[in-house]
Amino acid sequence: MQDLKGLTVVSVEHAVAAPFASSKLADAGARVIKVERPEGDFARGYDSLVAGQSSYFVWLNGGKESIALDLKSEGDKAVLRRIVAKADILIQNLGPGVMQRLGFGADDLCAEFPALICCSISGYGSQGPRARQKAYDLLIQAESGLSGITGTPEGPARVGVSVVDITAGMTAYAAILEALIGRSVTGRGRHIEVSMYQAMAEWLNVPYLQHRYGGKTPARQGLMHPTIAPYGLFVCGDGQELLIAIQNDREWAALTQVFGMPDHAAADGFATNDDRVANRPAVDALVQSLLGRQSREETVALLDAARIAYGRLSNMQDVVEHPQSRFADVPLAGGPVALLASGATVTSGERKTYGPVPSLDQHGAAIRREFG
Repeated sequence: MQDLKGLTVVSVEHAVAAPFASSKLADAGARVIKVERPEGDFARGYDSLVAGQSSYFVWLNGGKESIALDLKSEGDKAVLRRIVAKADILIQNLGPGVMQRLGFGADDLCAEFPALICCSISGYGSQGPRARQKAYDLLIQAESGLSGITGTPEGPARVGVSVVDITAGMTAYAAILEALIGRSVTGRGRHIEVSMYQAMAEWLNVPYLQHRYGGKTPARQGLMHPTIAPYGLFVCGDGQELLIAIQNDREWAALTQVFGMPDHAAADGFATNDDRVANRPAVDALVQSLLGRQSREETVALLDAARIAYGRLSNMQDVVEHPQSRFADVPLAGGPVALLASGATVTSGERKTYGPVPSLDQHGAAIRREFG
C-alpha cells in the first residue's frame, strides 16, 4: 500500500526516534528527504555488522533520499528552506533549541507555510526545568521510572532494545497521521511536539496508578509478572525454559486439572489471583514441580490441549528459525539483506516492501538541482 504517495517529508534527523517516524512514512509511500550533517547521521557509525553498514541505519533508513547539508552555511540553509517550502511534513530531532537558532523554528515555519506539518522530537519537550537537558534512550529509561521496574531484585536493567526512541517515533508517526487527517479537513498544518520522556511515561500508567492510588509499587521481578501469578519463567524436565501466563481463576483451574492436581484449584492460598500473588513462592514451587515432570515440548502439548498461554524463551537464532517470523529484502549496495518483521502489518493481503538504504549524500546533487 502506498497511501502516502505524493507527500514530501523532509527530516532533519539522526539516531533512532525521528528516523523511526520518517521510515514509517517512507514505507507508506511518502517521499522522505533525509537531511544529514556533512559527516553523516552518527547512527551510520554505531556498528558495521550488516554488510559493512550499521544495523540501526539499515533498519531505519530504507527508501529515503539522503542529502548532506551544513546548516551553519547560509547556502545550505537556503537549500533546506527551499525544500521545506515545498514539503508537506518537517520532522526534526536535533538538540534542544538548535532548529530555532538556525532559523527554522517550528512555529515560525508553520506561520510562513500554513499547510506544513512540523514535528519536533526532544528529550523533555520545549517547556519545563529540564527542557534543555540532553537525552538518550537509556537515560530516559532511567528518568521515566522504566528502569525502576525492569530487572531483578538484585538491580535494574536496560530494556534490550531502544524502547524510548521507538516509543517516541511511534508517537510521532501517529500524531503526524492525525495531523494529515486534520489538514484534509481544514487545509492547515500544525506543530507537533513529542517528548521522549512523556511518550515513555504514558506507557507506565499501570505501575504509576498502582503506586499512587493502590499503595503498591511494582517490584523488579525479572521474568515474573508483579501482579499476576503464576505468570513467569519455569524450567521443564529437559532443562528448556518456558513462560506460562495464567490470567484468571478459570485458567488456573484448567492448569491444575491438566497436570492432575485439581484440589489446588480452590485450595487456601491458591484460589484467586490475589491469593496466588500473596502466596507466590508456594504457587511457583507447585508450578515448577508440574512443569519439571516432562520435556518442554511435552509440556507445550499439555498446555495447548488446555488452551493455556505459554511462550518459549527464544534466543536470536530461535527468532531467525521461528515459524512465525517473516522477512523482506532491503536493498544495499553490496546486495540485499533480510529485515525481520516485515509482515508486522498485512493490509488486504499485501505486505510492505522496502526501498534501498541510501549512502551519505547519495541524492544531494539531484535534490539541489530540483530545489533550485
